Amino acid sequence: MFVLDVTYPAGPEAVDPHLEAHRAWLREQYAAGTLLASGRKEPRTGGIILARAADRASVERLIEGDPFTRAGVAAYAITEFAPTMTAPELEHLRVEA
Repeated sequence: MFVLDVTYPAGPEAVDPHLEAHRAWLREQYAAGTLLASGRKEPRTGGIILARAADRASVERLIEGDPFTRAGVAAYAITEFAPTMTAPELEHLRVEA
């Protein structure tokens, strides 16, 4: 699993024209089973996305398709994460320690 920490270097006003295309991209990724959760940060300086992928290279390719990335209005920090403990409703995401 990967935690994608999205930041808006030029601020949210630079992001707004690309927001609908970004949301359409998110919906496509949810339908494909790639994304688990996403949302904006408070204050609105970026967002967080939880994604599953085989490896970091796959996540990097995924990010390249984001309209925010293509427009150059967002930067991504990628953290690989192995959930060894979860709440019961997230047990299906757990990996062996």
